[in-house]
Amino acid sequence: MPASYFDVDGTLVSTNLIPPTLYYLLNQPTPLHVAKKLGKALLKAPMMVWAELQDRRLFNEALFTVLEGTSEDRLVTLAEDVFERVLKPAIYPGAKDLVATSLDKGHEVVLVSGALDVVMQHFARYLGATGVIANRLEIHDRYATGKLLRPVVAGPNKALLVRDHARAAGHDLDECFAYSDSYSDVPMLSIVGYPVAVNADRRLRMLASAYHWPIIDLARAA
Repeated sequence: MPASYFDVDGTLVSTNLIPPTLYYLLNQPTPLHVAKKLGKALLKAPMMVWAELQDRRLFNEALFTVLEGTSEDRLVTLAEDVFERVLKPAIYPGAKDLVATSLDKGHEVVLVSGALDVVMQHFARYLGATGVIANRLEIHDRYATGKLLRPVVAGPNKALLVRDHARAAGHDLDECFAYSDSYSDVPMLSIVGYPVAVNADRRLRMLASAYHWPIIDLARAA
């Protein structure tokens, strides 16, 4: 049985990692906690901008440091709200049908995202996806340390994680599909037999055209 691996941000939803993280920051136990979290986030903003320009993995690691000190219970409890209020309204029209096409073919459908696993589990259930490869926060004494567990789900690491998943599940990568909007995900797209560019950025669109990869443009969410 083949598998279909879907990037999330920009591919299935029009948002990115920042709004879900901001939702967590704005929903701390008290207004004082909110103010402290936002203050720390603003101080770290220049570092995040630099990290984004350097490497997607560095950006992910920098971004999630703002959740240091957030309780594991709060991360889990708010995860459904993050999906319902931030991600669900940003789903591209046609995204669910695209995933359903893979499911109808009998594929295992796996979401591959730099977002937190506790949030992606809710998205997977909504789409009917069968698996999730997503970032996980390190938890110590029931509180987030602000560090991501290795390997970080970003850039070339996505290709390694997809390969490992396919190997463990018994999938032949030559028969698998991968979907993404970003040139940074070319390694993940390149290891499968059927890469698909969805809402592709300029560089990915050019590459997809050169290699005759299918290009899909989903209508933007209202």
